[in-house]
Amino acid sequence: MSSSTHQSRQRFLALALSLGLALTPALAEAKAGGGFSFGSRGARTYTAPPVTNTAPRAAAPMERSAVPQSAQSSSFAPRPGFFGSSFSRGLLGGFIGAGLFGMLFGHGMFGGLGDMMSILGLILQIGLVVILARLAWTWFQNRQQPAMAGVSARQAFGAAPPPRPQGFGLGGGAAAPATAPLSVTPVDFNAFEQRLVEVQTAFSAEDLNRLRSLATQEMANYFAEQFAENARKGVVNRIASPRLVQGDLSEAWREGADEYATVAMRFSLIDTMVDRATGKVVSGDVSAPTQTTELWTFTRSRGAGPDAWVLSAIQQA
Repeated sequence: MSSSTHQSRQRFLALALSLGLALTPALAEAKAGGGFSFGSRGARTYTAPPVTNTAPRAAAPMERSAVPQSAQSSSFAPRPGFFGSSFSRGLLGGFIGAGLFGMLFGHGMFGGLGDMMSILGLILQIGLVVILARLAWTWFQNRQQPAMAGVSARQAFGAAPPPRPQGFGLGGGAAAPATAPLSVTPVDFNAFEQRLVEVQTAFSAEDLNRLRSLATQEMANYFAEQFAENARKGVVNRIASPRLVQGDLSEAWREGADEYATVAMRFSLIDTMVDRATGKVVSGDVSAPTQTTELWTFTRSRGAGPDAWVLSAIQQA
């Protein structure tokens, strides 16, 4: 085998693996919400919810909402639009993968991409340095945010603590100013956990009527858009065995005639994309549950019972 042929195969392998790294996040983010942040949290829609034990990093800013964004500055931690996206994280993974393979085969950081692409390689190296610097800066700022002490719901109500973190706790940081604080009880936490399972189940069945009873009209519209996009691609998102692993309260408040509660939830589920025509699994593993941490905001009319909570926003943690 000639040296040039061997090098060509090495370059092809490096590019293929790099593309795999770049595409992996996009394939993994299915489920209700599709890995995006959208919905409404009343006057706090563009204010970052306090971090918790379950979600110790700042939540992603709201990408879509029916609430107009005011001119006031948001308290979200800085997240550059492109560099904070899942696509850019995948692209970064691809760049790093290509660079590592280039160094492994003696071509420099991006030499494995070919001599004719040396200029592009230089540009990519500069871009990589900028991306890494931005990521380091974001990590540093997140580290500066105070950790919020979490107290489990059972501890708060006098019962013995569980042997390991499970279910909801009442831990959360200092909330942003609100009309009035709201006390959340274990019965409310049970309702939140139930809504998590019900929403994921209805989403898997593409049952919009059920989702309209579990979420606000705004959220139901976003879910309908996801269904339409999946249908256009010829796939359906099948979800099985949704289960809450750990959760705690971020903040809860009254605002006019409405009440809100934002909870951080880490949950597991089996999340797959299935071809609509053949039923063949396109992505995901039917035997391997995955875990995700998100912040879900629920709302209800003031003074209503726990059964009245409906989903009004999802944010990525």
